[in-house]
Order: sequence, then C-alpha cells, then structure tokens
Amino acid sequence: MDIKTKIESILFVASKPLSVRVIAAALGALPDDVANALEDMKAEYNHEASGVHILSRGDEVQMATNPANDDAVQGFVKQEAVGELTKAQLETLTVVAYRGPVTRPELEQIRGVNCALILRHLLVRGLIEEEEAGVEILSTFVLSFDALRYLGIHDVSELPDYAELHKHEHIKQALEEVTRE
Repeated sequence: MDIKTKIESILFVASKPLSVRVIAAALGALPDDVANALEDMKAEYNHEASGVHILSRGDEVQMATNPANDDAVQGFVKQEAVGELTKAQLETLTVVAYRGPVTRPELEQIRGVNCALILRHLLVRGLIEEEEAGVEILSTFVLSFDALRYLGIHDVSELPDYAELHKHEHIKQALEEVTRE
C-alpha cells in the first residue's frame, strides 16, 4: 500500500485536522514524504468533480466534502437530525455514557459493528462531543452537556448502576483486545 492510500485512510477516520508531523509519526514516515504525498492528493482531489477535498491550514490537513456540495450535505444532515433515535444510536449513546471517554475503535469492539455513521448522527444531534486526544490521532467521545441536561443529571456518575457498568469485566476484556491489536 502506498503512502497516499495510508494517508487517505488516516484522514478518513480522524474526523479532525491533523498535522503532517502526527501523520508521519503514525505511518513511521518522514514528514517531507507525507507533505509531498499530501500535495499530490490535493491535486488529485481538489477539483469541482470530486466529492471530497483535502483542506489545509498551516501544517494541518483534513479531508472534507467538496464545498460545492454544501446544499446536498446540509439537506442530508438536517434530515438525519430529526426523529427518534434508532436502536443502534441508543446503544452507542449508552456505551458512550457509561464507558466514556471512549474511542471509535473501542466502541466498535464493544458493539461489534462499525459505528462511524452512528457517531456522526449523535454528534449532529448534540448528544455526544468529540474531545481532542492530544498527540493521539483518534479522538474520544463523551456524553455532551446537552445530553446531561436532557437526562436531568449533573454527571454521568449519576446514571443508574454507573459504578458497576463503567468498570464491567466483559467490557474491560473487550477493550483489552483493542489494545492488543
């Protein structure tokens, strides 16, 4: 797999701007090689017919939708933000509430399915928040203040059986599998 493909994968899952240095460290590559690959990617993606673009600001880059498609994207996001939560969204929200802060791979290990779209929906609805993880590539997710307000609690520790479920042995074992991989 070439460096561009690896960078694409990292930008796709990161969902936040990343510095060339962070990308290079994750790949075990030289920053100059990453910067050159990013320039090639910008030439490849940043045109009217592409659905995604590579945005940059200083040393940071992020993959985003083509700004020309903003109407379609906003219409989709609005449509997704109304109505009741699905069972999968409720399950994911529960895991974030009881286990947070939690990364996307940890959520997926616990639930056994891809959670990217569900996380996006919960973020759009304002029920969860994405927190920066410092130098780590993957952010963590926590219950939002709006969700706490809606539930009528001041802290997630006030959730029913929180102390027991937050440290549940089955979840601990599942998360250990993520760290071994």
